[in-house]
Amino acid sequence: MLAIGLILNTFGIGLFCWAIFTLAVYALPFFVAPSIGMIAFQSGAGLIGTLLLATAGGALALVLGQIAVAITRSLALRIAIAAAFAAPAAVAGYHVVFAVSDIGVPSLAWREVFACLGAVCIGLTSWTRLMALARIGPLEAGGLVDNPS
Repeated sequence: MLAIGLILNTFGIGLFCWAIFTLAVYALPFFVAPSIGMIAFQSGAGLIGTLLLATAGGALALVLGQIAVAITRSLALRIAIAAAFAAPAAVAGYHVVFAVSDIGVPSLAWREVFACLGAVCIGLTSWTRLMALARIGPLEAGGLVDNPS
């Protein structure tokens, strides 16, 4: 019984860490959704209308960011959009790792070190996930031309 408990606890902690890491990557759309929800609720949209508008707003922020990165050709604009998504993800990653490291790390200095490493990892993951949508066009280096003639 003890072995099953240890296995399930390990699985549960791993699942929890995966969920936090995945959700922290999408910090900007998650921030947009409650902001739109609060504005909608204060303007009298009701509970169901608020939930619908908040969900649609968060999804729209994510989709528009991904589309903007995918269709723009300017590297500076791609970097600016990816940084707009990666900065809140890095802040969220810092706070999550700082809070979770309180469980097993007694030293405040090491908690800060782990929190900074977590911020870098989650920020880079957010950056990578968004920049993966930036496809290489046919005129760029390394791109394939569909019709060479």
